[in-house]
Amino acid sequence: MFLPTTQEELDKLGWNKLDVILVTGDSYIDSPFIGVAVIGKVLLKAGYRVGIIAQPDSHSGKDIKRLGEPELFWGITGGSVDSLVSNYTATKKRRKKDDYTPGGINNRRPDRAVIVYTNLIRKFFKHTKPVVLGGIEASLRRISHYDFWSNKIRKSILFDAKADLLVYGMGERTVVELADKLKAEEDIKDIKGICYISKEKKPDYIELPSFEKVIKDKHAFIDSFNLFYVNTDPHTAKGLCQKQDLRYLVQNPPGPYLTQKELDAVYEMDFERDLHPFYKKQGEVKALETIKFSLTTHRGCYGECNFCAIAVHEGRTVRWRSEKSVLKEAECLTKHPGFKGNILDAGGPTANMYGFECKKKLSRGSCKDKRCLYPEICTRLKVDHSSQIKLLRRLRNLKGIKKVFVASGIRYDLLLHDKKYGTAYLKEIVGHHVSGQMKVAPEHIEENILKKMGKPGKESLLEFKDMFYKLTQTAGKKQFLTYYLMAAHPGCQDKDMRELHLFATKKLKTHPEQVQIFTPTPSTYSTLMYYTEMDPLTRKKIFVEKHNSKKERQKYIVVKRKKMR
Repeated sequence: MFLPTTQEELDKLGWNKLDVILVTGDSYIDSPFIGVAVIGKVLLKAGYRVGIIAQPDSHSGKDIKRLGEPELFWGITGGSVDSLVSNYTATKKRRKKDDYTPGGINNRRPDRAVIVYTNLIRKFFKHTKPVVLGGIEASLRRISHYDFWSNKIRKSILFDAKADLLVYGMGERTVVELADKLKAEEDIKDIKGICYISKEKKPDYIELPSFEKVIKDKHAFIDSFNLFYVNTDPHTAKGLCQKQDLRYLVQNPPGPYLTQKELDAVYEMDFERDLHPFYKKQGEVKALETIKFSLTTHRGCYGECNFCAIAVHEGRTVRWRSEKSVLKEAECLTKHPGFKGNILDAGGPTANMYGFECKKKLSRGSCKDKRCLYPEICTRLKVDHSSQIKLLRRLRNLKGIKKVFVASGIRYDLLLHDKKYGTAYLKEIVGHHVSGQMKVAPEHIEENILKKMGKPGKESLLEFKDMFYKLTQTAGKKQFLTYYLMAAHPGCQDKDMRELHLFATKKLKTHPEQVQIFTPTPSTYSTLMYYTEMDPLTRKKIFVEKHNSKKERQKYIVVKRKKMR
């Protein structure tokens, strides 16, 4: 069922009141790929009456008042993407399109949506129930952070929004515990995975450099982020607090990751996999084209690319669903009236991380002094693609399935490291799971840039390229590799982009088109470099391109066919 979004739907359900009202910057797509839908369904399954208000008019009370006032709490998310990333390009130009808005026109999501929606609730509901922030926009802005769009350090979004609580990370367990405690009128301040504001710091928590200090001292800001980053693993993290003006942000340690059984249960809930009829009258949403008939097989990523926030939000430990659960969901897809036989993706943040993890990390948490894949793949990580090979074979042999695509990115360094199953895995992908083009994301090829990104070197890229085309030729197929590349990452200069252009044309035999300009999003090491203009490990000064026209030029060097002067 769809969660109710109008009074008429409440009446049909016989609900006179809602326990929780969720407010989102996306239109309401009932899908396991949409965070607000997952949280709503998890609460519903736990016995709570939940409604959703999607993309409310921020200038009036007509939408926000539609479902009344909740009994327990309001839940607010900016949507599947940070609202400022949704609304602006990397050079701060206003985006015309929004894939999560009916009709595709970017006219429904306000800047800093979490703050706007909190203010909207406060305006029309005085002395209301707790306002709880969640989703990626809130999660990545939970401590003092650099904000690219205002070009300054901002306080925790909890302070700026004047909300009551913040649920960070993947909040299924946390949000149910919160609802249970609020219903029982119990103290909520010991719940793992939440942030709140306090007049006093917690004596047993790590104190980060204060907001006042980090806005004045870039070294203090680096210290703050380093402490924050190493305290994100549920096994090892300590609680954090940070003084912001006269009060403290308190971040409880993260909650434990969902078990495989719990993860299976989340994805086996009843999702409509469609846009709610109330919003469908306003037009179609483009996001449905890719997520409607796709499968999530796992969560988390131990790649820890410095420009990516997945490690902070989803976690550095990969958790995967059981084969049985994935197959069960695929069978449900075959019964959907709109399904044509093609699963558009079966994967996660990185496709080939299904089914294996470091045993030490699973029991004792992530290492604080080293990473799983960079500068080289850790010997403790026993890379094994056999589970995914087996899963993909079983998926494509299900009755009603014509094709299963793997559209999520593949880490070619992992594939090459797996001497037993790596070639077999790529052969499987090439033979059955590619739609003409296979996408990989080297991002760059210059060693000094790759080091700042935390990405593997160009040698493994070339080895993978040769293997891909050899297997493609053997399979008698006409398939190609496309490469995601990045311009204007901290440390990158015009000369580096010229080398990238030369490498792409001569070694990769391609003219790149997928080149993005680096966007400094909150809570990543690359953003830390962008703001401080320092290497966070050595504190040495690095070059950072901050002029929009010159960022565009870096991109132009690679994508334009004419030789640059």
